[in-house]
Amino acid sequence: MDRPKLRAGQSITPEQFEELSDEQLCRLVPRAYREYFPGKDFCADGHFYLHDGTAWSFFKGGFLDE
Repeated sequence: MDRPKLRAGQSITPEQFEELSDEQLCRLVPRAYREYFPGKDFCADGHFYLHDGTAWSFFKGGFLDE
């Protein structure tokens, strides 16, 4: 089964989050924020915090507060 291409800002399900590697997850984060991605093991509930305190959510494909 072919998987869709991973694109920055694409939302994913919790199941997809578990299946993807750190490298694959990093591709979902916009380039401006990739340096802040701490790796899958440090993403509580599918999100991680940036330097300014905002949180990027893989499940929303954007910031938690949007």
